[in-house]
Amino acid sequence: MTQFWSPVSGGVKRYLLEKRAFLERETTHEHVLIVPGPADRTERNGRMTLREIRSPRISSAQYRLVLDPKKVEFWIQQERPDIIEAGCPYQLGWACLRAGRRLGVPVVGFYHSHFPESYVRTVNRFLGKRLGAICERYSLDYVAKLFGQFDATLVSSPRLQGILKGLGIRRTRLVPLGVQTDVFSPERRNAGLRDRIGVGAQQVLLLFVGRLSREKKLDWLLEAFQTLQRYTGDKFALAIVGDGQEKARVIEASRAVQGVHVLPYEADPKKLAELYASADLFVHAGLCETFGLVILEAQACGVPAVVFKGSGLDDVAFGGPDFIATDISSEGLAKAILKAYQNDLRAAGAACRRAVLDQYPWSTVLRRLFEIYEELIAERRATAGLAV
Repeated sequence: MTQFWSPVSGGVKRYLLEKRAFLERETTHEHVLIVPGPADRTERNGRMTLREIRSPRISSAQYRLVLDPKKVEFWIQQERPDIIEAGCPYQLGWACLRAGRRLGVPVVGFYHSHFPESYVRTVNRFLGKRLGAICERYSLDYVAKLFGQFDATLVSSPRLQGILKGLGIRRTRLVPLGVQTDVFSPERRNAGLRDRIGVGAQQVLLLFVGRLSREKKLDWLLEAFQTLQRYTGDKFALAIVGDGQEKARVIEASRAVQGVHVLPYEADPKKLAELYASADLFVHAGLCETFGLVILEAQACGVPAVVFKGSGLDDVAFGGPDFIATDISSEGLAKAILKAYQNDLRAAGAACRRAVLDQYPWSTVLRRLFEIYEELIAERRATAGLAV
């Protein structure tokens, strides 16, 4: 069950679709996915079921908000699962817990992002740091209260695991995201694609892929690119790929900066892999990322990534210290890009791909996930047997 589902959503949706593909390909299990949608509907395809709950749209990124958690509980109880995974830290997380208790099955939560950080930044910006501190205290207490009740909480990075343990949540399991390493490959590089975008043969193409939202710090990315232009002229080009509530603002800002190309969200993994593989450097200005899927995909395509130290993305960026910005500012990002450029980017990219191949194929990640599921189901059944 997740709230984070839309036609243009990113890492959460990719994780769920990859999990369903793995289940169909390598198991005999059934899977039911409950998500918000424009109308109530059920789609059954063999062992896979998709149930959409009628929910209003709440953002320009086409996300929807489920307003009827009791319907979620009812549908879960109808399906009678052996285990429930809640991918929502709000009312649907509580709905999954209630359904799990009624059914007597384990419930796991997936802590996809450290949302209190974004709340605090917003409050700080509009209402001041004093209220921001109050917001942080209450939101962290809320996280501890909800996620402390799950049989296990899945996290995608050591940073998130450390945060939750600091809140007293002990039953955490590390499940990093994976990559389709056969699809995301350096072999997807396409010189013709660079031509179509408008990138010169001698230019260094910087790439950002992701949701165009405030927390991605796209203003810093554009400022860093302008700094590069002051140092190097037209040596660099920048492609920004995605959709979201900040898209209009990004397009408007890019018009004032020569060499910036804003491209639409790309849902086709093969076409997305072409974009990655055709770049020279991937650049992400986010400060509190948790999934890091785009970083893994870029590196699987042989493209090293420049990220900020302490952002969470540095946990999965394998280019080395020259690719990590330690000065947390747009100027610091520009300097890190210039430092990274002094390296042999093809060799660095090849090393990054080897690291991804070693640790992050989806099949490896998902086998570990289902081992966790099986452990939790066995524990619950053993406990139930003792109680009889």
